[in-house]
Amino acid sequence: QVHLVESGGGLVQAGGSLRLSCVASGRTFSHYAMGWFRQAPGKEREFVAAISWSGVSTYYGDSVKGRFTISRDNAKNTVYLQMNSLKPEDTAVYYCAAEWRYSSSWYSGQANEYDYWGQGTQVTVSS
Repeated sequence: QVHLVESGGGLVQAGGSLRLSCVASGRTFSHYAMGWFRQAPGKEREFVAAISWSGVSTYYGDSVKGRFTISRDNAKNTVYLQMNSLKPEDTAVYYCAAEWRYSSSWYSGQANEYDYWGQGTQVTVSS
Protein backbone atom coordinates (compact mmCIF):
# COMPACT_ATOMS: atom_id res chain seq x y z
CA GLN A 1 0.00 0.00 0.00
CA VAL A 2 1.13 3.57 -0.67
CA HIS A 3 0.13 6.76 1.09
CA LEU A 4 -0.05 9.99 -0.94
CA VAL A 5 0.10 13.57 0.31
CA GLU A 6 -0.37 16.54 -2.00
CA SER A 7 0.86 20.07 -1.36
CA GLY A 8 1.47 23.31 -3.19
CA GLY A 9 -2.06 24.46 -3.80
CA GLY A 10 -3.22 27.99 -3.12
CA LEU A 11 -4.67 31.17 -4.55
CA VAL A 12 -3.12 32.64 -7.68
CA GLN A 13 -4.13 35.24 -10.24
CA ALA A 14 -4.97 34.25 -13.79
CA GLY A 15 -1.80 33.89 -15.84
CA GLY A 16 0.21 32.84 -12.81
CA SER A 17 1.91 29.58 -11.96
CA LEU A 18 1.86 26.97 -9.22
CA ARG A 19 3.75 23.74 -8.68
CA LEU A 20 1.98 20.90 -6.95
CA SER A 21 3.85 18.10 -5.25
CA CYS A 22 2.71 14.65 -4.26
CA VAL A 23 4.88 12.67 -1.88
CA ALA A 24 4.42 8.92 -1.62
CA SER A 25 5.27 6.73 1.33
CA GLY A 26 4.89 3.04 1.93
CA ARG A 27 5.90 0.72 -0.85
CA THR A 28 8.65 1.33 -3.38
CA PHE A 29 7.62 4.37 -5.40
CA SER A 30 9.51 3.57 -8.54
CA HIS A 31 6.97 1.04 -9.86
CA TYR A 32 3.97 3.29 -9.40
CA ALA A 33 2.54 5.11 -12.36
CA MET A 34 1.12 8.42 -11.21
CA GLY A 35 -1.73 10.62 -12.26
CA TRP A 36 -3.16 14.01 -11.43
CA PHE A 37 -6.88 14.60 -11.49
CA ARG A 38 -9.03 17.53 -10.46
CA GLN A 39 -12.58 18.14 -9.38
CA ALA A 40 -14.41 21.43 -9.34
CA PRO A 41 -17.60 21.97 -7.32
CA GLY A 42 -20.57 20.37 -9.03
CA LYS A 43 -18.42 18.75 -11.70
CA GLU A 44 -17.09 15.27 -12.30
CA ARG A 45 -13.48 14.36 -11.60
CA GLU A 46 -11.34 15.31 -14.60
CA PHE A 47 -8.08 13.83 -15.80
CA VAL A 48 -5.18 16.30 -15.82
CA ALA A 49 -1.91 14.44 -16.41
CA ALA A 50 -0.24 11.06 -16.02
CA ILE A 51 3.29 9.72 -16.01
CA SER A 52 4.66 6.20 -16.21
CA TRP A 53 6.84 4.96 -13.37
CA SER A 54 9.96 5.30 -15.50
CA GLY A 55 9.05 8.87 -16.39
CA VAL A 56 9.44 8.07 -20.08
CA SER A 57 5.75 8.36 -20.93
CA THR A 58 3.51 11.30 -20.14
CA TYR A 59 -0.07 12.07 -21.06
CA TYR A 60 -2.20 15.20 -20.66
CA GLY A 61 -5.81 16.17 -20.68
CA ASP A 62 -6.80 18.39 -23.58
CA SER A 63 -7.63 21.34 -21.35
CA VAL A 64 -4.10 21.55 -19.90
CA LYS A 65 -1.89 20.58 -22.82
CA GLY A 66 0.89 23.08 -23.37
CA ARG A 67 0.33 24.71 -19.96
CA PHE A 68 0.93 21.93 -17.41
CA THR A 69 3.90 19.61 -17.06
CA ILE A 70 4.04 16.42 -15.03
CA SER A 71 7.36 15.08 -13.80
CA ARG A 72 8.69 12.80 -11.09
CA ASP A 73 11.74 12.23 -8.94
CA ASN A 74 11.81 8.60 -7.89
CA ALA A 75 14.70 9.23 -5.50
CA LYS A 76 12.44 11.64 -3.60
CA ASN A 77 9.25 9.58 -3.96
CA THR A 78 7.63 12.66 -5.44
CA VAL A 79 5.59 13.56 -8.49
CA TYR A 80 5.12 17.17 -9.55
CA LEU A 81 2.61 19.13 -11.56
CA GLN A 82 3.93 22.43 -12.87
CA MET A 83 0.99 24.61 -13.81
CA ASN A 84 1.59 27.70 -15.94
CA SER A 85 -0.73 30.21 -17.57
CA LEU A 86 -3.41 29.36 -15.07
CA LYS A 87 -7.02 30.20 -15.86
CA PRO A 88 -10.04 30.61 -13.59
CA GLU A 89 -11.43 27.37 -15.02
CA ASP A 90 -8.43 25.54 -13.53
CA THR A 91 -9.91 26.16 -10.09
CA ALA A 92 -10.49 22.78 -8.44
CA VAL A 93 -9.26 20.35 -5.85
CA TYR A 94 -6.29 18.53 -7.33
CA TYR A 95 -5.65 14.91 -6.46
CA CYS A 96 -2.71 12.67 -7.16
CA ALA A 97 -3.22 8.97 -7.72
CA ALA A 98 -0.97 5.93 -7.93
CA GLU A 99 -1.16 2.55 -9.59
CA TRP A 100 1.44 -0.22 -9.38
CA ARG A 101 2.43 -1.56 -12.77
CA TYR A 102 5.21 -3.81 -13.97
CA SER A 103 5.39 -2.03 -17.33
CA SER A 104 7.69 0.97 -17.30
CA SER A 105 5.64 2.71 -19.99
CA TRP A 106 2.11 2.29 -18.59
CA TYR A 107 -0.01 5.33 -17.82
CA SER A 108 -3.72 6.04 -17.78
CA GLY A 109 -6.15 8.91 -17.88
CA GLN A 110 -8.92 6.83 -16.32
CA ALA A 111 -9.54 7.45 -12.63
CA ASN A 112 -10.81 3.92 -12.06
CA GLU A 113 -7.43 2.53 -13.09
CA TYR A 114 -5.77 3.94 -9.97
CA ASP A 115 -5.92 2.23 -6.61
CA TYR A 116 -4.43 4.89 -4.34
CA TRP A 117 -5.42 8.53 -3.90
CA GLY A 118 -4.29 11.51 -1.89
CA GLN A 119 -6.56 13.81 0.06
CA GLY A 120 -6.33 16.64 -2.47
CA THR A 121 -5.05 20.21 -2.50
CA GLN A 122 -7.14 23.26 -3.42
CA VAL A 123 -6.12 25.45 -6.33
CA THR A 124 -8.00 28.70 -6.82
CA VAL A 125 -7.35 30.96 -9.79
CA SER A 126 -8.79 34.45 -9.60
CA SER A 127 -9.69 36.49 -12.66
